[in-house]
Amino acid sequence: MAPRRVREPNLLLAQLLAEAGWSPGRLARKINAVLGAGTVAETAPYHWRDAGAVPRPPLPDLTARLLGDHLGRTVLARDLWGRDREAIRRLPEAADGLVQPFTRDGLDHIVETWVAEALTDRHTVLAATGAGLLAAVAVYLDATVPAPRGRTGAHPDLPAAGPLVDQVEAALPLLQQLDDEQGGARHLPYVGAQMRAVALLIKDGGHRPHIETRLIQALAEIGQLAGWMAFDADRHGLAQRYFISALHAADAVADRALAAHILADLAFQAASRNHAADARALNDAAERSARAADQARTLLDAPPQQQVEPRWMYYLSPSHLNAQTGYALICLGRAQLHDGARPAAARRALRRGTALLATGAHNIGPTTYGQRRALYEGAWLALGQLAAGELEAACATAEGALARLERVNSPRSASLLAQLHNELTRRTRNPFAADFAPRLGRALDLYHRQHPAR
Repeated sequence: MAPRRVREPNLLLAQLLAEAGWSPGRLARKINAVLGAGTVAETAPYHWRDAGAVPRPPLPDLTARLLGDHLGRTVLARDLWGRDREAIRRLPEAADGLVQPFTRDGLDHIVETWVAEALTDRHTVLAATGAGLLAAVAVYLDATVPAPRGRTGAHPDLPAAGPLVDQVEAALPLLQQLDDEQGGARHLPYVGAQMRAVALLIKDGGHRPHIETRLIQALAEIGQLAGWMAFDADRHGLAQRYFISALHAADAVADRALAAHILADLAFQAASRNHAADARALNDAAERSARAADQARTLLDAPPQQQVEPRWMYYLSPSHLNAQTGYALICLGRAQLHDGARPAAARRALRRGTALLATGAHNIGPTTYGQRRALYEGAWLALGQLAAGELEAACATAEGALARLERVNSPRSASLLAQLHNELTRRTRNPFAADFAPRLGRALDLYHRQHPAR
């Protein structure tokens, strides 16, 4: 009887899992969050790591992508599994089919893609990184990119366009309210359908030039909103797909300010996913685009009272900017505490960050407008308070945030509360943590049952 073949452990997989701080069971849960519950058993990745087993496609590619995404660098499937790329079925990426010239022909191709992909929101789309992402926005990475042609902005001075376009434009503020009140995941398919409806109108053609301009402007604004909602839903590949498409539409109508906003969204998303190089390149492009928009306004020499604020700037306020600064300072302070190199600087960052967030939306009433923002800010504030050793305050703040999960579907916010739960469970000698951590865990379990990952 021939001896049974003993496979060697996958040392590279073991190394990457250790670097990421993931157990094989956690890797299985990450895969199931992308492909659906039950795709892999939680014990399966132990065999991949310890016995050198190779999973069925597309799991080899997805595993490499998930680890690379978390670690902020490219992990090649062929290196991880010792197989040629041709033997590993690849999942679609966000930029597939969207690396087009920033011309009207390029926009037309993207519009046709959205019309054809009627069920895009139901597909698994992996986020792009590095060259794959930057190629889709390459023209904006060029430091010599020219200033926009003609007018810039939302074109309020164009002639009346008729009831159909009026209806499309009137719906935009209402779509924004869906996101602000109930979170990105709740109505993302509906907003995506609105974008495809506008794409279909553009594809059908036959419009007078000023009507077509309004439709393309609406496509850009809906695409930016859908991208943000997908980002909030932790569907990063789909978010990039919306953002890239919206960027083409904004460029087609010379709305450099909106283009800068979309590039900034892409940069913020990349930074949130620990892809620092992508974030820096995209942020530089956003700054150049914003400066070009300012130059265009100067050239147009319009009186200040005739400058109409774009629809998408409704959220921008001193309070919002304070909150953005607050998250960044808390994130910095937590990272510095983890490194242990600058404890005094970490404490200063945490004090400043929590002070800024404490004045924000985290404690608004349950019926006040802006529940998604209140949930997200509350989760960040609680993390900052916990890092500063203020466990009673952290639990009280998180209690208020937790109550909003009943009406807000925001996986991005829920993941912050899950992080808080993990840290509280290690501090259950504290009576406040001991009382609150189990309730937080049960509430998050209920949330995930009601809103399974897609």
